Amino acid sequence: MVPQMAAKPKRSRVAKAVSPVAGATKASSPPAALKLSKVDTKTRGLIVELADKVVVAAEKRRDPHLNIPTRSLSNVRFNKSQKIIEMGSQTNCRQLFNLSQAKSYMQTLLVATGCKALIEQQKSTSIRGLYYLLKHTIDGTREETFATQEECDPIIEDLEVTLQTLREELRVYASNRGGMVGPITLIDDGDEIDCARMGSGGYSIPSIVEANVIQIKSCDAKFILHVEKDTVWRRFNEDKFWRKHNCLLTHGGGQPPRGVRRMLHRLHNELKLPIYCLLDNDPWGYYIYSVLKQGSINLAYESKRMAIPEARFLGLRSRDYERCKLSPSVQITLNDTDIKRAKQIAAYPWFADKKAWQKEIGAMLSNGFKLEVESLISQGLSYVTEVYTPERIEEADWLD
Repeated sequence: MVPQMAAKPKRSRVAKAVSPVAGATKASSPPAALKLSKVDTKTRGLIVELADKVVVAAEKRRDPHLNIPTRSLSNVRFNKSQKIIEMGSQTNCRQLFNLSQAKSYMQTLLVATGCKALIEQQKSTSIRGLYYLLKHTIDGTREETFATQEECDPIIEDLEVTLQTLREELRVYASNRGGMVGPITLIDDGDEIDCARMGSGGYSIPSIVEANVIQIKSCDAKFILHVEKDTVWRRFNEDKFWRKHNCLLTHGGGQPPRGVRRMLHRLHNELKLPIYCLLDNDPWGYYIYSVLKQGSINLAYESKRMAIPEARFLGLRSRDYERCKLSPSVQITLNDTDIKRAKQIAAYPWFADKKAWQKEIGAMLSNGFKLEVESLISQGLSYVTEVYTPERIEEADWLD
C-alpha cells in the first residue's frame, strides 16, 4: 500500500496530497453554488493546509509526514489558573515511507479527503457512515482502505487533534445519546423547539450543537441539573422537578457524549446558568464529573469549548449512606478495578490538591462499597426529587 510519487504531477495541490486515496469518495467535486459558512470555510482551509504541507514535502523529494499530537495522560497538563486540562506538545511522527506507518498515513489523508467532500457538499454523516463512505479496495490490490470500524475511528480522532477542530466541524457526528427538558426554546436547524413541551422523552440533544445549527431563542431557567442516567432523568421528568424548580434537566446516558458536553458548555457560558451534577457514588461517577468539569484527555485541545470548571458535584456522596439511612441491601461491594480506578482519580492533579475530594474518595474506599443514585428509591420513589436534591441545592451542599 505504498504509493509512487510523480516528479511533476499536474493535478491541484490538494488532489496531489490525497492521490494515494484517490477515488475513495464519489463526492470529491462539490457543486459550485453551495456557499460555505465561516466555520466550514475555516475547517476546509485547515484540511487544505494539511494537504499542502504534504505536497511541499513531496515536491522537495522529502519524506511526507504528519505530526499527530499524542493523546495520552502523559501529554496533558492541568492549567490551574483556568482549571482545565490542556494538551502538551508531544507528537507522533507518521511517515509515508515508513512501511509500518504508510497505511495509517494514507488513512489519515483519506479521512481528510472524505471530510473535505462533506464540507463542500454541505452534508453530514455518522462515524459509521464515514467508514462506509471511505471503505473500498485499493485499485490493483486486494487490500481494503479500512478493515474494520475500529481501524477507522482512531484515525478520525487523529485528524481532529491534528487540525485542532471538533469532528462535528468536520461534519461527522456520533449517535444521539442524551436528553433535555425545561423552560428553554431552541431553533434547531430552522425548527423552533419548546423543550417544555417534549413529552416524557424530552428533547434529544444532537451530536452537532454549534451555533450555526442550534440557536437559543429564550430561556427562563435558573440552573441546570445534570443527572448521569436516563433512568434517573425520567424520574425527575415525571415528577416535573424542572417545572417546580424552574431549571433545565439534562442527562448524558452515562458518560456524556460530546454533543451533551458542548450543549452544557454553551448553556453555562451563554446563559450564565449554574450546573449541578447528580452522579453515582463510584469511580465512574467521579470520572464523569471530572470530564464535565476539567475536560477529557482525548479532547484536551478543546477543553476551552467543552470543560465547565464551575460545575458542582451535588451527589451521591459517601456519607449519604448514613445520612439518608439507606439499607445494607443497596451497597455494591467495590472490586479490585474500582479500587484501582478510585486511586487513579484521586491522583489526578485537579483532585490531588482538593482536601474535600480526597476525603470523599477516601470515605468510599473506607466504606468498601459504592452507591448508585437509584439507591435513594429505597427511601421512597420520589425521595431523590422531593427531598434529597432540593435540600442539597438549598444548603449549597456540594463538592467543587
